[in-house]
Amino acid sequence: QVQLVESGGGLVQAGGSLRLSCVAYGRTFSSYAMGWFRQAPGKEREFVAGISGSGGLTFYADSVKGRFTISRDNAKNTVNLQMNSLKPEDTAVYFCAARSTPALTRRSSGYDSWGQGTQLTVSS
Repeated sequence: QVQLVESGGGLVQAGGSLRLSCVAYGRTFSSYAMGWFRQAPGKEREFVAGISGSGGLTFYADSVKGRFTISRDNAKNTVNLQMNSLKPEDTAVYFCAARSTPALTRRSSGYDSWGQGTQLTVSS
């Protein structure tokens, strides 16, 4: 397992942009697939975006496709989520997650380590 620390959440107006970052503390970061999930009040945690260990493969939830971009810098043990054209329905706590294999999955149960979460609030 790795320790994950997210940052970058906050309050933004609808249509605005924000970037979330997650730093991983552990070895061989490139061997971990990484994901971003979110959980709104009263709702289940849902997959947002994922990236393979090499960074060569990404996929997104349909609700964020075309607006969000996930990226990683293996030299800095960091994964980012660039969020554009934000909507009020994007409001949630966002979690960074690590999977101890380079392969991707959308299933939250497939991830071994989780950050503490960072709040994003989008005002209308």
